[in-house]
Amino acid sequence: MGSTLGHIGIIFGVGAMMGRLLADAGGAQRIAMTLIEKFGKKRIEWAVIISSFLVGLAMFFEVGLVLLLPIIFSIAKELKIKPMNLAIPMLASLLVTHGFLPPHPGPTVIATGYHASLGLVLMYGIIVAIPTVIISGIFFNKVDKKIVPSAFKKDGNEMALGDAKERPLDETPGFGVSTFTAVFPVIILMGASIVEMIQELTHFHKGLAFQIIQYIGNGDTAMILSLLVALYTMGIQRKIPLKEIGKSCSNAAAAIGMMLLIIGGGGAFKQVLVEGGVGKYIAGLFNGASISPIIMAWVVAAILRLALGSSTVAAISTVGLVLPMVGAASPSMLALITLATGAGSATFSNVDDASFWIIKSYFNLNMKETFLTWSLMATVVSIVGLAMILLIKMFVA
Repeated sequence: MGSTLGHIGIIFGVGAMMGRLLADAGGAQRIAMTLIEKFGKKRIEWAVIISSFLVGLAMFFEVGLVLLLPIIFSIAKELKIKPMNLAIPMLASLLVTHGFLPPHPGPTVIATGYHASLGLVLMYGIIVAIPTVIISGIFFNKVDKKIVPSAFKKDGNEMALGDAKERPLDETPGFGVSTFTAVFPVIILMGASIVEMIQELTHFHKGLAFQIIQYIGNGDTAMILSLLVALYTMGIQRKIPLKEIGKSCSNAAAAIGMMLLIIGGGGAFKQVLVEGGVGKYIAGLFNGASISPIIMAWVVAAILRLALGSSTVAAISTVGLVLPMVGAASPSMLALITLATGAGSATFSNVDDASFWIIKSYFNLNMKETFLTWSLMATVVSIVGLAMILLIKMFVA
């Protein structure tokens, strides 16, 4: 548990604070409302996807969901459409960022377990995420309306939102500074990875400048710098009292306590599998078989997701089972195996997954409708994600 949380705890804690500052200052609301206004009613699904994706980069799935739901309901009411029409694009974006992109819990822990580069995981993850979110959020939404039309005729359960309120738009930070704050960790991690790849290809001497870039591109350093940027852009620059800034950060740190326990428990469970020899036994079963470790990682993660419910615990546990099969894989291959594990852990959310009941409640769905909307969409994300990973493998691994 300690080895799992030792490095990960810093990234999660700092990432949660950054996301909370963005939410409390109204930056996430500004991103969503600006894009929705620019795209208009005819392309509203695209606006929801892009805004949810940008918000999802900085926030955990549950936080992004709670933050965006009031906005989704208010837009649906204004445009006189049912909330579920906007829910699928929003959920697809949040799930894709949660499953494929650091600093989210799943991909960060998996990358650490496989000793994969966070920067490479993020870079390939974005390449996988963009087509995946378009297919699962836009095209699947159109198909799903024909599969389960009753779900798209419901008003949803606004009472479940509690006392959630939106700020007046003129009291929120600007769109540019809000977007910059949300994507700042991505800029740092991807920038450092690109520089490192160029250095390896050109065999350029690793001087002081390269060492500084490598240090800044480390996951811990990148998130701490991102938090400092958020403290300024979402707090100090807006003349928000330090007491309120501190309260936002402390609330964020307190809110991730249960998540850290789940991740720590998942890490301990993974180690039990490793020490018990389960991973080596499974590797032995497939010894001599031509199955790709990418496929293997996806299959194991999908099975564990169905059995355990939690996508994060399923992903962490998969590392212990698949690691013996990885061997001396290249950095690119390790990154792709990390993403395949994340894709598998997104498969078919069912009744032993808390998010299943959250979405059922918010959108006032019955069991069948929840399975044919949220659960089916999660499976589309998983399968399309795997297909994109295999496509990338043809070129880089």
